[in-house]
Amino acid sequence: MIGRLDSFVAPTRIGRVRVIGSVKSKRINVTLDGEYASKLSRMAERAHVSPGTLARSILSSALDSADPDAGAMTALLDSIPGAFEGLAVAEEQVRKGELIDLDEL
Repeated sequence: MIGRLDSFVAPTRIGRVRVIGSVKSKRINVTLDGEYASKLSRMAERAHVSPGTLARSILSSALDSADPDAGAMTALLDSIPGAFEGLAVAEEQVRKGELIDLDEL
């Protein structure tokens, strides 16, 4: 079990999600694959907002409608290609001390 995780990258169907910080952190970096990044840019341009603002809105809406049931969350996480492998890599990085504490940045 990881007590504090300073950085974790997980591949998803639309790109990569990088969580930076501890459990209390509110910063999440999302790297979209080219097709999704282009679509987000086009949508943001039509809405006259920045892509980041639109992405936050879309993510907030998705989180509001997500089923918080533990079984549903497990199924969702299990459906992410490479997530289990990514977690194993992150745990190994923690064991090796390869991550930098945010307080040191």
